[in-house]
Amino acid sequence: MAIKIVGVACSPRKGQSTAFALETCLAAASQAAPGVETFTIDLAGKTVNGCIACGQCTKQLACSQKDDFESFLPILTDPALAGLIIPTPVYFGSMTNQANAFLDRSVMLRRPGSLLRDKVGGVIAVGGFRHGGQEITIQAVHAAMLIQDMILVGDGFATFHFGGTMWSGHPQGYTADGFGKDTVANLGKRVAGLAARLHGPAV
Repeated sequence: MAIKIVGVACSPRKGQSTAFALETCLAAASQAAPGVETFTIDLAGKTVNGCIACGQCTKQLACSQKDDFESFLPILTDPALAGLIIPTPVYFGSMTNQANAFLDRSVMLRRPGSLLRDKVGGVIAVGGFRHGGQEITIQAVHAAMLIQDMILVGDGFATFHFGGTMWSGHPQGYTADGFGKDTVANLGKRVAGLAARLHGPAV
């Protein structure tokens, strides 16, 4: 059975630096281990409201709010899901509203039996500067993943950071950020490699 790595692009802008970072990451993930399939959820143009603590999801896997988050549930509850990668731009030193709302609403996956427990989590942050708050933003997303009882990884050997860190303001454009591309590719390999070991077929 294939294992799935899902990336959730948390930028309000479609097809920009955060989407590029995720594409680079998932391309590396798909090559990292046999049987890895990747899938993208793009929040740009979607409506995902923050949690309002209505309590509906304490009784069933459902929410009183009817928005686009509901359409993600079949992907996020798929038994083949083995890894989750969250890329977000850095806005005022932290994650975007889209990232925060997605993580808030993911409480639905925690209450009916910790559905994300032991899934491998990785985070990418894209800043306007090389040192523009990427690491603290990654740690903020990590906190939500830890509450889900996920297993967190960084970008692993060679670059050794909290996760993928890209620079959207690179003088030659974000596609020229070679170091940043290395970090996101390494993160993809690390997430997929560990996910395959934990959730792949027994050898």
